[in-house]
Amino acid sequence: MNIKDFKTLFTKALANTYPKTEIDSFFFLLMDEYLKLKRIDITLNPDFKIGDDKILILNEALTRLKAEEPIQYIFGHAEFYGYPFLVDQNTLIPRPETEELVEWILNEVKSLEQDKPLNILEIGTGTGCIPISLAKNLPNTSIYSIDVSKDALKIAKKNAALNKVNVHFIEADILQTETLPKKFDIIVSNPPYVRELEKAEIQNNVLQNEPHLALFVSDKKPLIFYDKIADLAKWNLTKNGLLFFEINQYLGKETVELLEEKGFTSIELRKDFSKNDRMIKATSN
Repeated sequence: MNIKDFKTLFTKALANTYPKTEIDSFFFLLMDEYLKLKRIDITLNPDFKIGDDKILILNEALTRLKAEEPIQYIFGHAEFYGYPFLVDQNTLIPRPETEELVEWILNEVKSLEQDKPLNILEIGTGTGCIPISLAKNLPNTSIYSIDVSKDALKIAKKNAALNKVNVHFIEADILQTETLPKKFDIIVSNPPYVRELEKAEIQNNVLQNEPHLALFVSDKKPLIFYDKIADLAKWNLTKNGLLFFEINQYLGKETVELLEEKGFTSIELRKDFSKNDRMIKATSN
């Protein structure tokens, strides 16, 4: 089968599941991943014959896409902040909004007048995208990262090795944690924050595939992780240490108020590139 015919088959098979622009995006990603062909190669040579072994792989990917499995899980990897990360069903797929949080932290570190190496703690490791991206850009920093999921930590450790950085990974349930290993200059977390009532807004490819443990919180206690982490940060941040959160876009005001009640100062709420409230920085006393 040539590429032109496969594209026709591919588009028809997914037409009832995805918009045309997304189908085209999937197609070119598959061509790049499995055939090492760029869009220009396909445009110039639409009659390129796909080998039978590659057709089998592409058809399997097509079947998984029809079942609304994220393409990153099909490939087994994703990119975050310009770095490669392994992903599987035990980890959330890294989001562009979280790249903005990493960028904010790095800009803040640049502005600090620090004469000693920083200690940073990240809570909710997942793929390890936040601590590993920080480690890549802050080579003299000591970085710790906590997650409750043993399976997620396995992936995060592989990603640290893949990106040639050192992160101290800790398996722990942060909601049951009373003490941290040391004082930290920065604590950052992108904890579960999607309320059960918001499930209707979540696309099927996320809802049916990504780990609910890392996504959802109860409607009654939507800020349970922020409350706990802020308490730990109060006692475990250095003087004028910084606390960063990625947050639920609908709960910006409530999250700011929670931090104010706990005595944090210089609280700043920022929007993401989609103009949604998405991240917060606060300073300890």
